[in-house]
Amino acid sequence: MLPSFERPIGEVELYLKLFITTSGGGMLISENPDWAERVRHLASQARDPAPHYEHSQIGYNYRLSNLLAAVGRGQLEVLDNRVAKRRANYDFYRHALADVPGIAFMPEAPFGRATRWLTCLLIEPDRFGVTPAKVCAAMAAVGIEARPMWKPMHQQPAHASCRVRGGQVADEIFSRGLCLPSGSNLSERQLQRVVDAFRAALGLAGNRCAA
Repeated sequence: MLPSFERPIGEVELYLKLFITTSGGGMLISENPDWAERVRHLASQARDPAPHYEHSQIGYNYRLSNLLAAVGRGQLEVLDNRVAKRRANYDFYRHALADVPGIAFMPEAPFGRATRWLTCLLIEPDRFGVTPAKVCAAMAAVGIEARPMWKPMHQQPAHASCRVRGGQVADEIFSRGLCLPSGSNLSERQLQRVVDAFRAALGLAGNRCAA
C-alpha cells in the first residue's frame, strides 16, 4: 500500500521530442522521503532485502541507466534557454498572424507560466473553408510539418466500445486545432516561412513579421 499524500509528487516525462530527453522514460520528483523510497523499491523489481531473490510485492525494472540519467541531468543547465526559445516562437507566430481573423492561440493560464512546448491555435473552418487537416496537407506540400491537435481518446477505434462521459470540449479542440512547428532550433527565417505557408493554406496574402 502506498503512503498517504503528505507532500506533492511531480512527474517529468523524458520523451525524445521534449525539452529534456533521455530518449525515453521519465522521473518522479518528491520532497517526501517515504514516497521516494517507495518508488525506488517498485522501480527496482521490488526486491526484498534478502540474500536470495525475494519478492513480497510485484515490482518492475523501470530504472533509467546511470548513463541516461546523467544525460537528462546535464540538460537541466539549458532548460531555461529552451523554454525561452519556445516562448519566443509563440510570440513570433502570434505577432505575425495578429491580423488574421478567425484564429485563436492557446491562452496562458493566470496561475502559471506556459513552456509553449508547442504553439497551438484554433481556426474557424467555416470562415476559411479549410479544416486543420487540409492546412496540414497544404503545408506538408511545401515541406513544412504541422499537425492537428491530439485525437481524443474516446474517438480512438481502440476505445469504440467504451462508455463516454463528456468529451465535447476535446472534440471541439480536435476539430479546429492545429500545432505549428515549434522546435527550439528554429531560426527567424524558418519561422517566417511557416507563417507564409500557413497564410497561403488559408488563402491569405503574406505578411512579414518585423524583427
